[in-house]
Amino acid sequence: MPFILNPTAHLDPKILTDKLEKELQRLGFGEGLVEAAIKDKNIVGLCCDLTGSTKMDLFRDAYPDRFIEIGVAEQNMISVAAGMALEDKIPFAASYAVFNPGRSWDQIRISVCYSRANVKIVGAHAGISVGKDGATHQGLEDIASVRAIPNLSILAPADYEETKKATLAIAKFKGPVYIRFGRETVPKITTAKTPFQIGKAEVFVAGSDVSIIACGPMVFEAIKASQNLYPKIKAEVINCHTIKPLDIETIIESVKKTGAVVTAEEAQITGGLGGAIAEILAENYPCPMERIGVRDTFGESGAPDELMDKYCLRAKHIEKAVRQVLSRKRLLPE
Repeated sequence: MPFILNPTAHLDPKILTDKLEKELQRLGFGEGLVEAAIKDKNIVGLCCDLTGSTKMDLFRDAYPDRFIEIGVAEQNMISVAAGMALEDKIPFAASYAVFNPGRSWDQIRISVCYSRANVKIVGAHAGISVGKDGATHQGLEDIASVRAIPNLSILAPADYEETKKATLAIAKFKGPVYIRFGRETVPKITTAKTPFQIGKAEVFVAGSDVSIIACGPMVFEAIKASQNLYPKIKAEVINCHTIKPLDIETIIESVKKTGAVVTAEEAQITGGLGGAIAEILAENYPCPMERIGVRDTFGESGAPDELMDKYCLRAKHIEKAVRQVLSRKRLLPE
């Protein structure tokens, strides 16, 4: 049988070829924010002198009277956003992930999450693939740093289309949200018909031997890995775009079927998606597990593709992890 994508996911069929288009996730954010603002006049935008880089400039140009340029002051931006939220505005506060939440963690914790202020925290340029900007601008610790904060939802969409959907969704969602996305163009794997719901993971490839759970641009790498392993190994691929709250039901249902897990994320392996999955498996269904991510190190300057290779964030690395976890699975007693 040929390798088949889950038909209910409505993915771009070109994903199985080398003809996929690429697009900026941040463009999806910018376009989604403008579209959301058309429907809700309470949406406002705040940025820290990075309007072009984050694509917040699309909102600024469309709604100049609803945009505030804070300057290079992420802590002030979150404090202002919290105050605006308490006056029934819906602020989207954008900067690079390394600065927001990197420099604004205390304001996010107390001013936003403690009071459940309806603030949308936007971390652009997340991950290792920021490239030549190097370690100071590679937001790798953001997921781990905010995952422990109560009342905060965390999203890491897979591509341009999903980032746009996520932006529209969090505009309607009541409560604090952190959304992260990278700098570089990534393959457009989802379509307008691909389901998206905050807190709901989606099975992109059905399988029976191992569950590959990924977020962000690593979803594409996971699908390629599954395709390369097939038919000898049938790997189920789950797009876990919502890291908090996790879709425990979908994850456990998959793992009970496969009995082995590999997670993949473009972030620090400590405290990220893999850590979150490990926690729920330990409590609900312990099984062999391998994690793909940046392993307790800072990044460095380099071309994005070279960095993804160096830090083992490619399909071939996922495939290796799958073989490792299956070898452990076979050692378990029946």
